[in-house]
Amino acid sequence: MPMLERPDGALFYEVTGSGPPLVLVSGLGGRGDYWANIVPVLARAFTVVLHDHVATGRSTSRRTTHSVEALAADLDALLGHLGIARCSLVGHSTGAAVGQVMAQDYAARLDRLVLYAGWAGPDAHFAHCFKVRRRLLTEIDDPAATEADDIAARIDMIVGFDRRARMGEITAPTLVVCAADDLITPPHLSEELAAGIPGARLATLPWGGHACSQTAPEEFLASVLPFLRGR
Repeated sequence: MPMLERPDGALFYEVTGSGPPLVLVSGLGGRGDYWANIVPVLARAFTVVLHDHVATGRSTSRRTTHSVEALAADLDALLGHLGIARCSLVGHSTGAAVGQVMAQDYAARLDRLVLYAGWAGPDAHFAHCFKVRRRLLTEIDDPAATEADDIAARIDMIVGFDRRARMGEITAPTLVVCAADDLITPPHLSEELAAGIPGARLATLPWGGHACSQTAPEEFLASVLPFLRGR
């Protein structure tokens, strides 16, 4: 099982396909297998890199402080480990936050960027949704204590993420994708991203919710693939 040692954990990763490098970064659940339904299509044209965030899936963690910046540093280290100088990146939700940090702090790494069901910073609706989710986790659900602590810390991480002031620094060609019926990161958050990133395009799918790459994969790929191919 391929693992990359980090100072505070170990990162599980997988590489499949052939072609230009394409990194897929998952949302709050953190597992690379979130993308399993569309990897076979993407792997026909790209070398697809997947990983489980530290503290999720098959990765391990000794991390005590969780931040989107730490997730981006993990990804930068993984690209270095794999000898990938530049790649395109598709990030879902939390992965879209990672994508923003990569585009701002590791700009030389990125060719093209897809921000899917993302946000530049929280609003009242977003913060309330994740406050409820955190309360359900800590007061009602019964996961193992360490797992609950990690998930709660990751929820705090995304609610605290706000890079609105740095959207204008993103220079990679960017596609912002959302679904009209996403109730977790509603379309106005994607509209804000697309308006704030120079030259960004916005693709709003008619339906698909927060996970439209899973619920409407054909429509999702019809928006994303031409962009990744430079069209």
